[in-house]
Amino acid sequence: MGINPHDKPAGHLPGSVQQNRLPSEDVQDFWRLFAEAKSPQAFYENWLTLQCNMLKGTHCALLLLGVPDTGPFTPAAVFPNSSHNVTHLVPTAERALKERRGLTADASGDGGSNMHRVAYPIDVSGGIHGVVVLEVNGLSPIEVQAIMRQLYWGAAWLEVMFRRTEAFRSQEAIERLRKVLDSVAVVIEHDQFRAAAMGFVTGLATKLECNRVSIGFKDDNHVRVATLSHSAEFDKHTNLVGALESVMDEAIDQQAVIIYPLPPDVLPLVTLAHEKLAREHGAGVICTVPFGENGSLIGGITLERPAERPFDESTIELVKTVANLAGPILQTKRREERLLPAKAVEAAEKQLKKFLGPAHFGLKLAAVLVLVGIIFFTFAKGVHRVKAPTVLEGIVQRSVGAPFNGYVVEAPARPGDVLKQGAVLCRLDDRELTLERLKWWTQREQAEKQYNEAMAKHDRAQALINEAKMNQAEAQVSLLDEQLSHAKIIAPFDGVVTSGDFSQSLGTPVERGQVLFEVAPLRGYRVIVQVDERDIGWVAIGQNGKLALPSIPGAVFPLTVTRITPISTAKEGRNYFRVEADLQKTSARLRPGMEGVGKIETGRARLIWIWTHDVVEWIRLNIWAWWP
Repeated sequence: MGINPHDKPAGHLPGSVQQNRLPSEDVQDFWRLFAEAKSPQAFYENWLTLQCNMLKGTHCALLLLGVPDTGPFTPAAVFPNSSHNVTHLVPTAERALKERRGLTADASGDGGSNMHRVAYPIDVSGGIHGVVVLEVNGLSPIEVQAIMRQLYWGAAWLEVMFRRTEAFRSQEAIERLRKVLDSVAVVIEHDQFRAAAMGFVTGLATKLECNRVSIGFKDDNHVRVATLSHSAEFDKHTNLVGALESVMDEAIDQQAVIIYPLPPDVLPLVTLAHEKLAREHGAGVICTVPFGENGSLIGGITLERPAERPFDESTIELVKTVANLAGPILQTKRREERLLPAKAVEAAEKQLKKFLGPAHFGLKLAAVLVLVGIIFFTFAKGVHRVKAPTVLEGIVQRSVGAPFNGYVVEAPARPGDVLKQGAVLCRLDDRELTLERLKWWTQREQAEKQYNEAMAKHDRAQALINEAKMNQAEAQVSLLDEQLSHAKIIAPFDGVVTSGDFSQSLGTPVERGQVLFEVAPLRGYRVIVQVDERDIGWVAIGQNGKLALPSIPGAVFPLTVTRITPISTAKEGRNYFRVEADLQKTSARLRPGMEGVGKIETGRARLIWIWTHDVVEWIRLNIWAWWP
């Protein structure tokens, strides 16, 4: 934060005191001037004067203001007058700015008696805007602290001034932004280029109080006027239009904003076309602003005003902002309204210039590679393959059912388990069968006892009846023994369980004959290829192919087509034919139900045909369907 003590305040209000204290009537005048201050400088001078007269013992004072926190800080007001030498107050001001706090310093060594310097930084919202330093004498330390408190409360007036200035600047920025948005909104709300351009230039002329605003765009390295404000129709061959086009060309060629007459503090520019427009068509002040797109200038805007109302810096900045926002939008609308042949010609010209020009090596290399690729794929041949989703099935799949009605009490097998022959799949509850067997065995023992008693009594008829009961009971026991032997359901052969899971539903009732598990062998598979109806004509029995399974990455299994089912099935809105094939090589990792992608080789053909025949056939079919 720098301080320049040699800068003088911009001015001093008439009636400012030349002595340290003012009479009461003069103080009232300064209060009035302070309340009615029209400029920041007058505000600062009257504020400092009032502060010093409110504080007794004030010898001199300095108010430094600048850019918040960074500076440089220059004198905004000096007490008792602007010519008073206050350079000895600068060190105290620098210290207060550095430490960002109010402080007092003993100045008796400078020749004063009991002299103090009081400094207080102007802090607004955490930013140091400046500092006020007072030199006072003949005061006690308590009175010096009272001065510090007074400066604290008096600084609030400066904060009000800063807030008012910031609000004024914000209002100016908001107003400028509103004008920019209004101008761009006019361009966007119209779909047609001419209506958008007319609304844009007419609105700009009204907002900026211009006699005429015109806009033009480059065509063939020369600007063509597109629209004039307040003129729906105009002759493009008039002298006025030619002069405006020359003005815009002049600004675009120099890539600069041109103000005519040239202000004294700008770099010299060529303004012959502007001078001619002002001389021949009565333009007092002319402002031409070029605008661009993608780093190149594409057009310009020319504004004309009477000589008594020149363009200020804020207006020029507003026009530059509006031009750079609205110009590319208008250019896009202008391009979109051209006829399709014109667009195609322009695109072809751009690509041809790039291809034949000295640059764009990458584009030329890409074009050559594309040409070589087309020639190669037109004449080179490759193997045509029919690609289709594929699923793996076992040649044999055994269903294991429930031997009797009962409940599942144990189910160790689950789908995907690989089991040996005789391994337990599940076990059914046999308690009822065991009790039933015990009942029939008891009846058999009772019948045998009655039979023996009848034989002892030589009662042949009763003996035959009891023998029949005994045989019946033995038959029932044999049947129950057979059922009990099947209470444990076992794997019929070495294989993998493909369906059936009772591990989380123990106690589930099952009925006799109900399928509980399906087991497929680990050897012997067939491949089911679901060929789309569009490709089935290329498939024949005996053709070879390959199968890739995502569950076995990196492995490819050869296959041979063995059967084509002549009936299609609908799936996901398409028709598929079931094609069966045998695997020529197997793996221990194969499992029934695995899905993958199969490719059947149908013969050799040209690569360009292989890659495009699906699209060609689809186009040909649709043309035939719509052809009358």
